[in-house]
Amino acid sequence: MKRFKEKLWLSSPTMHGEELAYIEQAIRANWVSTVGENINELERMIAGYVGVEHAVALSSGTAALHLCMKLAGERLNPGAKPGKALEGMRVFCSDMTFDASVNPVVYEGGEPAFIDTEADTWNMDPAALEKAFGMYPDVKLVVLVHLYGVPAKMDEIVSICRAHGALIVEDAAEALGAEYRGDIVSGRCGSFGDFIAVSFNGNKIVTGSSGGMFLTNGRSDADKVRKWSTQSREDAPWYQHEELGYNYRMSNIIAGLARGNMLHVDEHIAQKKAIYERYKEGFGDLPVVMNPFEEMSSPNYWLSCMLIDESAMCRQERGEKRALYISEPGKSCPTEILETLAACNAEGRPIWKPMHMQPIYRMDPFVTRQGNGRARSNAYIDEGIITDVGADIFRRGLCLPSDNKMTPEQQDRVIEIVRECFA
Repeated sequence: MKRFKEKLWLSSPTMHGEELAYIEQAIRANWVSTVGENINELERMIAGYVGVEHAVALSSGTAALHLCMKLAGERLNPGAKPGKALEGMRVFCSDMTFDASVNPVVYEGGEPAFIDTEADTWNMDPAALEKAFGMYPDVKLVVLVHLYGVPAKMDEIVSICRAHGALIVEDAAEALGAEYRGDIVSGRCGSFGDFIAVSFNGNKIVTGSSGGMFLTNGRSDADKVRKWSTQSREDAPWYQHEELGYNYRMSNIIAGLARGNMLHVDEHIAQKKAIYERYKEGFGDLPVVMNPFEEMSSPNYWLSCMLIDESAMCRQERGEKRALYISEPGKSCPTEILETLAACNAEGRPIWKPMHMQPIYRMDPFVTRQGNGRARSNAYIDEGIITDVGADIFRRGLCLPSDNKMTPEQQDRVIEIVRECFA
């Protein structure tokens, strides 16, 4: 089996040179902590690029999400105790995502309820969200994710949330640069929510090696987050603290890396798009489809993913930490393809395992467009109807190597490997 000489990564950082220049500038000026020109400039760049009024640079996307939840709780539950801004409140959350989207709800004492995925974009299903509001009419907060850089159905979701008086926390960690052009909302992902988070983690479309950003159109909200992220120090000549704070501010070094990388965001998106389209063409006659998006959307193509047709799935069984499969002629499954890629020194990944299937959240509500998903059996198909879309995508889907430094020849080899799995 022909292996790649060097590891082919799922999505690794891409450096250009400006990053080092800005880091060196910070070091020469001795501004290496949580203040400095790189932080100020990165905040300005991101706010302008996304189309919001204010940005606050933080240590991670998760930190940004946490402070989004704290703000939302303060707005919805005035007078809540520190660390319990969402106590006693149920929060609707995207189901198929990384758990960093959900954990901050629990940090603040909230109770997540998971909304099933739809097949058109692999994001929160508006029909299931509407069903959930019928079941839990008191809910006033929705945490929405744009999965793999594909915008969610924002017109429908924003309309539903407005009708029910619910705030939106927009997790745009994977979607910097993606666009949605709807009738109700239009613009770049990261500009649609009441409180917004983006990420500069090492594998993202723009990276600082780590780091994140809180985005908002409200100055007072930005000021609160900036204060909270620096241990809530009051304006006094000594360290005066009157509310709970956190050590969440981004360093000027990290900001320099992200500042330089941000200069190439559109270039990165174009490279990722070319990878997606090359996969789509290379798999044209296979029983698979690429991760979908609507015509009104322009994804950032962060990760190229594929979904195997049900008729072409070989037998596959997954436990909590291990998976088994039985190879069949003309068929394959995510486990077989991922193991074959790994044997060839290439990194793939399963689709995010839905939150309602995770041991930590299995007892929390899960709502599909048919109603209470917890009231159903564990089957995801009932009389030919898919009743748990997220579980079905997880079972049949996988993320392909999507590194924007991958050469066409390397990608051709990935395509060949996938085709061999169906031989």
